[in-house]
Amino acid sequence: MTVAKPQSKDLTHLLSDESKSRQNSPLKSAFKYFNQPGMTFLGGGLPLSDYFPFDKITADIPTPSFDNGIGAQITEETKSVVEVFKRVDLNDPAAKNVPLARSLQYGYTEGQPEIIDFIRTHTDLIHKVPYADWDVVASVGNTESWDSTLRTFCTRGDSILVEEYSFSSALETAHALGVNTIPVTMDEFGLIPSALEELLKNWIGKTPRLLYTICTGQNPTGSSLSAERRKQIYEIACKYDFIIIEDEPYYFLQMETYTKDKSSREGNKVHDHQEFIDALVPSFLSLDVEGRVVRLDSFSKVLAPGLRFGWIVGQARLLERYVRLHEVSIQCPSGFTQSLTNALLQKWGQSGYLDWLIGLRAEYTKKRDVAIDTVDEHFPKDVCSYNPPVAGMFFTITIDASKHPKFDEFGQDPIKVETAIYEEGIKEGALMIPGSWFKSEGQSSPPQKNLPHNPAGKTHIFFRGTYAAVPLDQLIVGLTKFSRAVKTQFQIDH
Repeated sequence: MTVAKPQSKDLTHLLSDESKSRQNSPLKSAFKYFNQPGMTFLGGGLPLSDYFPFDKITADIPTPSFDNGIGAQITEETKSVVEVFKRVDLNDPAAKNVPLARSLQYGYTEGQPEIIDFIRTHTDLIHKVPYADWDVVASVGNTESWDSTLRTFCTRGDSILVEEYSFSSALETAHALGVNTIPVTMDEFGLIPSALEELLKNWIGKTPRLLYTICTGQNPTGSSLSAERRKQIYEIACKYDFIIIEDEPYYFLQMETYTKDKSSREGNKVHDHQEFIDALVPSFLSLDVEGRVVRLDSFSKVLAPGLRFGWIVGQARLLERYVRLHEVSIQCPSGFTQSLTNALLQKWGQSGYLDWLIGLRAEYTKKRDVAIDTVDEHFPKDVCSYNPPVAGMFFTITIDASKHPKFDEFGQDPIKVETAIYEEGIKEGALMIPGSWFKSEGQSSPPQKNLPHNPAGKTHIFFRGTYAAVPLDQLIVGLTKFSRAVKTQFQIDH
């Protein structure tokens, strides 16, 4: 017997003034009659698709199950070919293509139906959303999704909660819109639920409407929230009535746990689809019984950033406000992107896409292992420490600035040590990003009372590195160079 899922909670009181005031576009409402049988559509400024100069797009793609690895060169034996035609009648109905005559036209702000249906099925397969009235709308990647989220929920002068260190571009987007970012303390495992509770318990005035979190493979720290922490944070969100913005471009870059024992690494791999799904940390979306999680998802880190295609998952009432905003801003993601990406996904199917994600897991595990092996071998352990990430593209090297020989000369300022190491790294020919560049700081002091100052880690700094951007040999070379920079600064014999 199938048990009906509950409906989401009405959270429209958390919408911004702008979002509440946004009206339906009367022009857009007429588009539902476009292509309706028997309708002569003379109402829209739509160019005739006969005049589109693109008759067909073709791409060679790898064929599942990617036995030679996802980075292997495509050959005649391993390739599949996808073709998308402008004319509807030339497209194979079984391929579920999005014809260019449609994708290159105005319309479908929510996303082309074929690719959105694929994503809905994928979302249900992975996250099993616990309530009934959830949906998906297309975006131009998570950067645009975040900008639209701020406009949908925040009015200038509002405060939102963010991780103590966060993606600098996301912070700047909020600051430019006049939204105050209030940092919540983190440790090596991500945002600390008790710190979040303490912050809100002592809050005075209008409480934040949003918590923005990059909860898996966090940028910049590389940390990932455990299932238990996610559950605790979700309960706090329900208690204090705010929405969790789950920014998850790295969710499928989860990896095996790092071990120094190289001989045991091969035995830790996942081998089938269900094992892969079960190994994923539960998302906030999968815990959401009230509809107070908005998940930002993207193909940028699993297919290609330049596709500029993402999607937003949440309760339908809230997503309808995103659509009204998108109608007068982005209109819709690129038609070429939607046709070509949909063709790839339909060719692979849900099973083939999971094969691809399993391949990514194996590749990122290997690159993470090489990075951490190199850090462990070359960086001075009496000065440096690391916490191997279990997801994402990033790792951090934490450095005790108080052990720098010029710490007193620098006025015991860890940032001056950070700057010295950064500049030394440039001289050596290796660039890692200083952690202070990602520090979350509100535009004014948060309205809270009697909160104790936590000085833990004041003398420690960190640098963010990535194992995603370069081949393995260059990864080792770059980290070895940066280790020399650290040793030079701390006057440690090479």
